[in-house]
Parts: sequence; C-alpha cells; structure tokens
Amino acid sequence: MSDLNTEINRRRTFAIISHPDAGKTTLTEKFLLYGGAINLAGSVKGRKAAKHAVSDWMEIEKERGISVTSSVMQFEYNGMCINILDTPGHQDFSEDTYRTLMAADSAVMVIDGSKGVEAQTIKLFKVCVMRHIPIFTFINKMDREANDPFELVDEIENVLGIRTCPINWPIGSGKSFKGVYDRKSGVISRFIQGDNGHRTEVIETSLDAPDIENLITKELYDKLSEDAELLDGASDEFDLEKVRKGELSPVFFGSALTNFGVEIFLKYFLEMTTSPLPRKSNEGIIDPFREDFSAFVFKIQANMNKAHRDRIAFMRICSGKFDSGKEVYHVQGEKKLRLTQPQQMMAEERKHVDEAYAGDIIGVFDPGIFAIGDTICAPGNKFRYEGIPTFAPEHFARIRQVDTMKRKQFIKGIEQIALEGAVQIFQEYNTGMEEIIAGVVGVLQFEVLEYRLANEYRVDIKLEQLPYEHIRWIENENVDIDSLSVTSDTKKVKDMHGRPLLLFTHPWSVNTVLDRNEGLILTEFGR
Repeated sequence: MSDLNTEINRRRTFAIISHPDAGKTTLTEKFLLYGGAINLAGSVKGRKAAKHAVSDWMEIEKERGISVTSSVMQFEYNGMCINILDTPGHQDFSEDTYRTLMAADSAVMVIDGSKGVEAQTIKLFKVCVMRHIPIFTFINKMDREANDPFELVDEIENVLGIRTCPINWPIGSGKSFKGVYDRKSGVISRFIQGDNGHRTEVIETSLDAPDIENLITKELYDKLSEDAELLDGASDEFDLEKVRKGELSPVFFGSALTNFGVEIFLKYFLEMTTSPLPRKSNEGIIDPFREDFSAFVFKIQANMNKAHRDRIAFMRICSGKFDSGKEVYHVQGEKKLRLTQPQQMMAEERKHVDEAYAGDIIGVFDPGIFAIGDTICAPGNKFRYEGIPTFAPEHFARIRQVDTMKRKQFIKGIEQIALEGAVQIFQEYNTGMEEIIAGVVGVLQFEVLEYRLANEYRVDIKLEQLPYEHIRWIENENVDIDSLSVTSDTKKVKDMHGRPLLLFTHPWSVNTVLDRNEGLILTEFGR
C-alpha cells in the first residue's frame, strides 16, 4: 500500500490552455525538454517548417501549424511523474478542450504578453472556474514588445474575475528585456540573447548586488525597484489554499520560444500543485488512494497510426493502480473485459505499459465498445463517474460522398469520427443513412472532417451548408414524430442512437413548436 501511495503522490496531471498562437505548444515542448522526453523542440511556425511540434501529430496540424486535437504526454522531472494534456487553442475545437479539462487536476493558462487576455482564453477559463480547477498563469513572449505588466495583471483580474499573485516580475520587454525578478527569493535571472535569437546563459544576481545597474541598466533598475515596492503593498499575498480552490492565480513571466523562465515556472508549479484529486461519482467521492482501480474515458481517437487503422480510447485513471493483465468492469457495457494494448503517449509515439496509477492517462485499443464518459473499474464495483457534457452543434451541413462506390468506407469513416466526438451526425427522420447531416461547434471542424475522410478513408465528400443553427432533442417517450406540428424552418432528424430531435433556423421557432404541441419536452443536450 505504501508503494501505491508513493506513486500516486508523485503524479501531477494538468492541461495547458490558451488562445491560438499564444505559445502553448511551444511551452509544452520546453517542459518535455526539461524532462528529457525529447531532444529537439519542433517549430509550428508554418506549413513549410522542417520540424513540427511533437504534440501536433495529425497531418493537418503539421500543414497548418495549429493544434486541432488534444495531445497527451508523460515525462519525469525531479522525481515527479507529469502528465500534460495539450489542448487545441482554436475555438472551433473547444469541445475537445472541454472534455480534456475534465481529465485535468489543474490548468496552465498561457497569455501573449503583447495581446493580453483574448477571446478563447475567456471561454476556456470559464470552464476551469466551473470545475474549480486551480489556474496558473504564464505570460509569454516577453522577449517581444509587451504590454505593461501591471496592465496585464489587471486585465486578468478584471476580464477573468480571478485574483492574481505575481510570483516573478519582468525586467523590461522586447529588445530591452533583461530577465525576471523572483519576488520570494529576491533573485534576478538575467536574460541574455544570442545571435540566433535564443538564450545563451542565465546570470543570477539580486536587487542589492553592487553591479546590478550595469547588468540591467539604471533605468530598468529604478523601474524594478519601484515595481517591487508597489507589488509588495498592492498585490494579493500568496495563499496556497486559495490557489488550490481556483480563487487565486499565481502569475509568471517568461519566453517559451527562448526557453527563458520556463524551468523557474515548472519548479514553482510542481511545488504548488497537488497529487491527483478525488472525483465525484453516483456513489459519492472516490478517493484516488483507494486500492481498487477506476478510470473514465474522456477522449477517443481513430487512426493515430495509419498503418494499423486503430482506434484508441484515452482514460484518466482516477483511483488505485492499473495492471495490464487484470480483468476490469466496463460499467456502461455491463461486462468484464481486459484492456488490450495499454499504452502511454508522447504525441504519436507510444510506449506499452504494464502498470499505471491514479493521475496517469493511458490509451487502450477500442474495438468500438467505449464511448466518451464511460467508467471502467475493478470487478465488484459499479459506480459511474460524472458524465461529460455534449455541446449542442451550431453549424450543420449535408454530406455526400463523391464516389458512390465508396459508400462503405464513407459510412465507416463518418461513424468513427463521430464516435470520437469530433462531429455529431444525424439522419433525415424517415430515411436511412442516405441523407447524412453533420453538426459541429465550429466551422473549421468541417474542414478537418473533409481532410480526414480523404486521407484516412480515401473518401472525397461534398458539403452543403444548411441554414439551421439550433438543435433540440425530444425528451418525451413514444412521441409520434410525424404528427408533431412544426414550423416551415424546422427539420425532423434522428441522432446516431436513433433518438428524435429537431433542427431550427430561428430561436423563436423553438417556442412556436412548444406552443403548438402541448406536453412536448425539448432539451439542448442528448440523454
């Protein structure tokens, strides 16, 4: 039992969130470098880059230089076993990010120093607040011209509504960026830029060092002295309990691209975060240190390895220890099974695992039996973890395959991608799979759908955008769909599970249909 406690205690599982292009993927890679997980960081600057970020493994990500699906990575650092969940920054893939945040115990919020808090950061932040996830802020790109640090901190507090406590403070920015000042230790880590634009060394000094004005210039020394005094009098004091409740965000400054301030951040982050947290189930709170294994599925990804055409279910282990040879119980499937080909990920690189502990993320081969939100536990247990919400699609398109001879591949591809949660698919109510309608949260998901069907299933499709913007599932049992009185802009469809629902062009149509059909119950989420 002591070995179990030791292993779980040294686990840290966190997600990285940000607006696109704030430097989230670059920061992830620098963490991996410190853990010895990779030897060379990739670049996600453009389509023609020779190297690509390790965490961006899908072909479309490498071409466009963006993250469109969450990646899972594990590495060791200073005796800690760290699980990083790198999320898509683009708002069109926010649903994947929401699901991933369900598997994290804390979040690192990356903010561009020249742009401040951006739209997608606000959206993702609200999900963290909803779940009371501790949030750590890394203000990035200080080696470029940045906004005033006091303005940046004020913006986080005013826009996001969370108090902040700067742990370190920048000395200048852009060409005049000289490093960061650690408020706790009083140490200044001086930034020195080489010919290739990257940090060459760090000189540690302090505010009262005799040669400090020569190292950072008198002007910056005077500004830092003034800032330090102002921070001591005006900023919130560090309170670890508030941090862990998600009420106070520690703030750090640095530059992920030049690898400056990243290790300082990582060390403090590991000191401030906790081992895996308890999880809610229908039978109460499940303690991560209990001996019985349990986990839930938060992500499904098909075709991570083109050669094998496989399908991987990602599971967050919530309690106990996983042993690859042991039988487990799939609660939703109501049957015992063995999880086959258990593995841990370094983006597309895989490592077979025989054991894993609470806090770890493992991928297992899925023959098509798992769904997002499913609970897996030790035989004899039948509790279920809280479900993962499905977000209502806001954009719809009719999909047809170009080559009618490839119907089988088309159906297989669209169903597998839908089971991952990347899109939702619907059919005309009185037809079979001839008419397929896809619903997505963001329109860029249509592009990814088209790309993946062509590249993974060799099926070209035609997309016809539809005018519907609102969706409602019909909650009533045994309702006669044909007899429902609906408006002219309403479409009757059914989802993958055969459940009836309605698509609307205008929100007023929802109320009209409810008025016309007494006793009808409509909901924005599927059961």
